[in-house]
Amino acid sequence: MKRLLFLPLFLAVFTFVRSQEEFFDGQSCTSIMAGRKATVDGSVITSHTCDGRYRTWLSVEPAADYPEGAMMPVYKGTAHTVSRDDTTGVRLAGEIPQVRHTFAYLNTAYPCMNEKQLAIGETTFGGPDTLRNPDGMFLIEELQRVALQRCSTARDAVVLIGSLVERYGYGDGGECITLADKNEVWQMEILGAGRHAKGGVWAAQRIPDDHVAISANIPRIGRLQRNNPAAFLCSDNAESVARQHGLWDGKGEFVFWRAFLPEYAGGRNFREREFFILNALAPSLHLNYEMDELPFSVRPDSNVSVECVMALLRSTYEGTDMDMCRNVLMPVERKNSEGDPYTDYVVSPLANPWMTSAMQKTLNYLRPGTVDFRRTVSVAWCSYSWVAQLRGRMPDAVGGVCWFSVDNPGQSPRIPVFAGTTRLPDAFGRCGQKRYDPNSLLWQYRKANKLATLAWQRTKKEMTDTLLHRQQAAFDGLRKLESDVQLYYMQGMISDCARLLDGYTERVYLDTRDAWAALEARYWHLFGMGF
Repeated sequence: MKRLLFLPLFLAVFTFVRSQEEFFDGQSCTSIMAGRKATVDGSVITSHTCDGRYRTWLSVEPAADYPEGAMMPVYKGTAHTVSRDDTTGVRLAGEIPQVRHTFAYLNTAYPCMNEKQLAIGETTFGGPDTLRNPDGMFLIEELQRVALQRCSTARDAVVLIGSLVERYGYGDGGECITLADKNEVWQMEILGAGRHAKGGVWAAQRIPDDHVAISANIPRIGRLQRNNPAAFLCSDNAESVARQHGLWDGKGEFVFWRAFLPEYAGGRNFREREFFILNALAPSLHLNYEMDELPFSVRPDSNVSVECVMALLRSTYEGTDMDMCRNVLMPVERKNSEGDPYTDYVVSPLANPWMTSAMQKTLNYLRPGTVDFRRTVSVAWCSYSWVAQLRGRMPDAVGGVCWFSVDNPGQSPRIPVFAGTTRLPDAFGRCGQKRYDPNSLLWQYRKANKLATLAWQRTKKEMTDTLLHRQQAAFDGLRKLESDVQLYYMQGMISDCARLLDGYTERVYLDTRDAWAALEARYWHLFGMGF
């Protein structure tokens, strides 16, 4: 007999009482990567969901020239400001020599892409607290910023970041960054070397061109391959730091992820997200959740598209054993083919995959075991997310496109921002995290998203259909834009290229903004008598 859960409607208001974030300890952000031979169009892909209460404003920082001998300030606290000019909580950590020329880049909380089609995703894995040195100069977001300003390839960025960590010190917890250019993608994992150690420990591994990979808050790099510098780079001190801090006994082969694993990982190099995504892309490997270790990367059964990566970032494990809605049932009276009445049990309209602790505790109190919590790929407490598509067959200005979204990636549409974008709409420069601001990008999508979540089984199809329709429209318009930009580029009409790119970003933004305003109005009407 199916399990019965009878829900009063007022329980739906619990959905937004507490943040889902309270379930986690450093489990923020997801990055999916794909090499150029693993994609349908030969592009290189990386991505990032910035999960947590980070700033949602973004800006395009222009290229700049500096005099010889100039110094560059390095800051801490930039990921939580409310505007580009806000310095609340920001402090100077130190200075390093400036270079004569810096590239333009897209300035998000974790800076993500530059004019040369270099893109950097990020996820946190924390690692052992004993390794963190709060006096180290660089946090991960500043390392990303410097790399985007100075580098045009992923490999150069790995080398630069490694040298900065070793020379000036690393002050953050364990972090993974996924560095991609138009030819290749690397995964780099960084930790401190001890509370009073100036440098850091790091390793970087190239994703094979025909493979896909994922970083989701667990270190994944395994055996050190110092004899393979074309595909592997690392600091000299990984083994010595691990032995010094009792993280490796010096016996047997040294495995990077095993030495620096956070408690959250449960002794393995994967959990739900890594397993779900790798299994979805390569089902022929027959990966299973009971394995001791998953491969660092896999060859997908079919080449992936940007749309495929977007869909994976929307994942909530619907239809699998990890679906948190499957036991949230309610009775429905039906009649069989002979006209006899019977009671069926269906997923409640109030069930959603982003239930908070208050909702989960209530449901499990009413019927123990109703909700088996799983950390989904898309979460309601995401600040922003993006998927970067990097294409060497096109001029950098249009070849690099960052498909940007705010709020829950399972609900919000994506807006293309290009490597050659020079100006963003005003709403992009306003953060919505610390107060309600209807003119901020975040709240122009969040209002409809949160209303939809209150009865997700009723609103899911309409919102998802609207998202996919607007997404397809953005991709359809991209074809002509790319052709026009390439023509202008060949004719040396660079300012016209920028005008086209800026205008396209604004058109897609206005289109999706208006669509989400219409959804918000519809949901207020739909729920006018109650949720």
